[in-house]
Amino acid sequence: MVNQNPEQKARDEIDQLLAKAGWAVQDKKKIDFSASLGVAVREYQTDVGPADYVLFVEKQAVGVIEAKPEAWGEKITIVEDQSQGYANATLKWVNNSQPLRFVYESTGVITRFTDGNDPHPRSREVFNFHRPETLAKWVHEPKSLRARLQDFPPLNTTGLRDCQITAITNLEESLKQDKPRALVQMATGSGKTFTAITSSYRLLREPVSANRILFLVDTKNLGEQAEQEFMSFLPNDDNRKFTELYTVQRLKNHFIVKDAQLCISTIQRM
Repeated sequence: MVNQNPEQKARDEIDQLLAKAGWAVQDKKKIDFSASLGVAVREYQTDVGPADYVLFVEKQAVGVIEAKPEAWGEKITIVEDQSQGYANATLKWVNNSQPLRFVYESTGVITRFTDGNDPHPRSREVFNFHRPETLAKWVHEPKSLRARLQDFPPLNTTGLRDCQITAITNLEESLKQDKPRALVQMATGSGKTFTAITSSYRLLREPVSANRILFLVDTKNLGEQAEQEFMSFLPNDDNRKFTELYTVQRLKNHFIVKDAQLCISTIQRM
């Protein structure tokens, strides 16, 4: 039977998105935490009322989802206090002494996500729900990525031009201020690719330890050139080349190597 209520339609879409991301979606009356690494329970009871979904990873509650009809898409951010209220609530049947870290708001079309461990938690739009394996990995890490972005080590300026030092320093300052969108503008011949590779190296290395970087180009030739530059790049604080330290893959089809840490792709390939 097809649900006609707008909110129920949204929940049908959310159920499908969760299942696609590897979650076992269950009713509150038929909970089986052993069914999957990640279990999403509908209408889970809390001390402030039922949460639309509570997410469990490795049998531990880690997050909530607040479901809204598709018509709420443009104003979904106004329910963030409501979803955070469920994250802060006491759950029935389990012992959660701390607020749940991962908070989502979703219409089944638009989904927003907040990581409570970020230095200044705020929601951002995501393409889909994170996989249980991803949340399990994050739970076991002492800091979130945005927290680790505060820990860039001092820049070793050996071999860098003044303009490159300025670009890298300002980019990292932008990331520290939780401003992930940045534009680096440099003159022709000033070493933009070298600057980008240096920044990529600093993002991948400890303590930031980014999981994966997408290096996007607009032509196949530029992709091939970028691959060669990554292969020849020698950091000024290590005697090993970039590709000896990290796995670089230039995408030639839609398959991404599981351990690829930097992927080079054309816009068309995406």
